[in-house]
Amino acid sequence: MEVGDTLYLIALRLGTTVEELVRLNPGIDPHNLQVGQLICLPQEACPSGVYWVVAPGDTLYGIARATGAPLEKILALNPHVDPLNLQVGQLICLP
Repeated sequence: MEVGDTLYLIALRLGTTVEELVRLNPGIDPHNLQVGQLICLPQEACPSGVYWVVAPGDTLYGIARATGAPLEKILALNPHVDPLNLQVGQLICLP
């Protein structure tokens, strides 16, 4: 977790629902998340389980170059992401 994270924002970043995150994390208090707290994420959200956390200035093209992953594959794994409007802190699923 990072400062300002909520289950709603995490669900939005991943293209899932708050209800699914709560189901996967039965002991979590959704009203008292802690910075650095780890939560389980739905596997279907990212089959590899490997994410890139968007930083200021990141682009999908730059992420593809940095990771060596084909841009087309990153786009296919992230259909909920607007490639022209990445948000700082957004999670991008990597192959």
